[in-house]
Amino acid sequence: MFDVEARRVIEALRSGVPSRAVGQYFSEARPQLMRDISGRLEKVSESGRSDGMVISGKYGEGKTHLLNTVFNLAHSNNMVVSWLSLSKETPMDKLYLVYQKLISNTYLPMRQQPGFLQVLEKLTPNSPLAGEMLLYGSRELETDKLYYLLKAYMNTEDQEEKFLLQADLEGDFISNVSLKQIYKRIFSQTVKYQVSFAKTKHTADYFAFMSHLFAQLGYNGWVILVDEAELMGRLGKKARLNAYRNMAKLLMPSEKLESVFSMFALSASYAEDVIEGKHEFENLASVYPQEQEPAKSVLHLLLKAPQLNPLTREEISRILERVQEFHGRAYEWHPEVSPDSIVKATQAGGYLLRTKIRAAIEFFDQLYQYGEAGNTRINELGKEQFEEEVPALDLLDEGNI
Repeated sequence: MFDVEARRVIEALRSGVPSRAVGQYFSEARPQLMRDISGRLEKVSESGRSDGMVISGKYGEGKTHLLNTVFNLAHSNNMVVSWLSLSKETPMDKLYLVYQKLISNTYLPMRQQPGFLQVLEKLTPNSPLAGEMLLYGSRELETDKLYYLLKAYMNTEDQEEKFLLQADLEGDFISNVSLKQIYKRIFSQTVKYQVSFAKTKHTADYFAFMSHLFAQLGYNGWVILVDEAELMGRLGKKARLNAYRNMAKLLMPSEKLESVFSMFALSASYAEDVIEGKHEFENLASVYPQEQEPAKSVLHLLLKAPQLNPLTREEISRILERVQEFHGRAYEWHPEVSPDSIVKATQAGGYLLRTKIRAAIEFFDQLYQYGEAGNTRINELGKEQFEEEVPALDLLDEGNI
């Protein structure tokens, strides 16, 4: 019987849609960068201090694939992972929307499906974990809303109330009035906030609260991966500046964030097209003349972001050999062709790795179905024979796959 996992990987590669499965099995590229990231993750886990970094790259050079590789690396290190692709519906200038989307795409270590609500079952009123989180919520955050919310969540027997309070932890914030009413019904006490919660100002409390919760649950950290960060460039001027301020909360976090590693991926053209093209430093000086930090530091980080270099011929060859291995496992055959023939078959696939991979899969598809691809043939013993140079496949487009 064919290898189900190998078939899944091949179909993911064929579609061109980045996936964690591909990131898990195709992680050999860019070893130096991966060593750096691995070291950062280890430092975050051991020290409890948070860190962040930005990577940039041209279209199709593997930014999303790299994030998927980091996803698997983090899970293997017992770290919670949250994933977000910025979009029109989830812009970086609105941190409360970012939190909501991140939490809905939060994966506990080694789980295939998102969700962390099962860990809330450990928050029983008299448990040590509950005591720690209540103490944290009352003392360590800018507002004390989460103290009252958590206490109400653990003590209500009304399922509708429990659903509302649970939804709040996921970013669907309930109003202060509603929380006060629920709390008063349960405890016959009136809530008096030290600082009244506003989602536009205090969402950072939720990031800090969740990072502390994950640490108390025994996880080694929380990894936040943000893709398509270049979409910030489509925001208006003031919204972009606010987006940089929000990025700073993750890239240059305060001590309230515990063991959080944040990683942003954006287009290599962002510096030229947006930071320089739209005069971001001048915009910052005019809009926030007295409060240019931390947005100014974020702009410098974006300018200095390490760019993914094109893969070397050797790296590409190793990846294509892995494609050969997985194709054989996926379809129960032995495509015994030389690395040179695979490289030749993918030359016209363009410079993008994804199109080279698609070309290689098409090449193996033809060999598997017809015994030949171009001038390469598989004989009865499963060995290759060459008549002339293997013509590259020229039917693959360079579009978004």
